[in-house]
Amino acid sequence: MSRVQLALRVGDLEGSVDFYSKLFGVEPAKRRPGYANFAVAEPALKLVLLEGEPGQATVMDHLGVEVESTDEVSAASKRLTGEGLDTLPEDNTTCCYAVQDKVWVHGPGQEPWEVYTVKADSQTFGPEATECCTPPRHQ
Repeated sequence: MSRVQLALRVGDLEGSVDFYSKLFGVEPAKRRPGYANFAVAEPALKLVLLEGEPGQATVMDHLGVEVESTDEVSAASKRLTGEGLDTLPEDNTTCCYAVQDKVWVHGPGQEPWEVYTVKADSQTFGPEATECCTPPRHQ
């Protein structure tokens, strides 16, 4: 099963967790300092909340497609490269409290998309607490 991921940077993490718990009728699947994610069955959605600056308006951080295996990430990478898109693969990277294999692409408006699989849980967010989930923008 794959599902779309929407990662939002929010100014009120606790208020956002409360709101999205009510909206989707599920509690977060994972909570860590400055972070929460929801595994919503219907609609098939991975909602990620990243803590931003207090009081800031919610903004999209990045988008993704969560898949079940590294083989699916590799197949997506090959397909996207074959379509002429610039890809940025990352293997065994720690991001959002998980060890992942992923490939990044950017849409025409520079919106970052990742196709990824979670390989294991992690006790750390990643190398850069505010930027690990978003790759450098293509020039």
